[in-house]
Amino acid sequence: MSNPLITAAQLTQALSENPPPVILDVRWSLNGPPGRDGYLLGHLPGAVFLDIDEDLCGPPGPEGRHPLPDADALQNVLRAAGVNADSTVVVYDAGDNTAASRAWWTLRWAGHADVLVLDGGMACWLASDGPVDTAVPEPASGDITVRPGGMPVLDADGAARLASEGLLIDVRAPERFRGETEPIDPVAGHIPGAVNVPDAPNLAEGGGYRSPAELHARYAPLGAEDPDLPIGAYCGSGITATHTALAMTAAGLPTPAVYIGSWSNWITDPSRPVATGE
Repeated sequence: MSNPLITAAQLTQALSENPPPVILDVRWSLNGPPGRDGYLLGHLPGAVFLDIDEDLCGPPGPEGRHPLPDADALQNVLRAAGVNADSTVVVYDAGDNTAASRAWWTLRWAGHADVLVLDGGMACWLASDGPVDTAVPEPASGDITVRPGGMPVLDADGAARLASEGLLIDVRAPERFRGETEPIDPVAGHIPGAVNVPDAPNLAEGGGYRSPAELHARYAPLGAEDPDLPIGAYCGSGITATHTALAMTAAGLPTPAVYIGSWSNWITDPSRPVATGE
């Protein structure tokens, strides 16, 4: 898989081409404020806003807090945003690539191959003196057809198998992995056999990801270079795990399968084991 990241300078060049890429603003924060507020104050020219919770995920429930979207509903959302079958799509968020990675992963899961993430998002765009607009575009309807299955997905049983037979990466903060604290879900701990590789160190100080070489060095010692080693990732609810999936892809490593339900789905069945500590 080619590099899924695009710089502000590269995007500026791409926007001068015909046709330009479809730009999706997916700014989002777990604790608010709503990403749409920032979008209305200023966004990349021509960008269409999509809400992670409402547009790119299914409703929360037993499958987790951010489950997969309904394919037909997602197709309607993407067509309304002007996405065509042959569109290059660039997604961006405020700057840490977290929401953008879930959008990237969702479009790839939906069968759309040509998806890029603006590395460093709005923050890097502004730092490069990129233009900002407040006009809300009304794109012509696109013709994309959503075909689920473009990215590997794990359910709870699959995650448990990987934890014992392959490499299952828990990307949450160490204290959540150890079960010392759980600020969101009602049960603390981790899937037995999972390895904790927190996602936060993947980010560089100035915003966006660290270099591909630095990202590669974080995961290669775990065996991530082995094409025969099954690898998966999970987090709290299937957002941050895609951030790790994007980082590993950018590093030239195999893209891990994502347990989309993640911890928020695992704990819905009390018969599933919970581990604490290292």
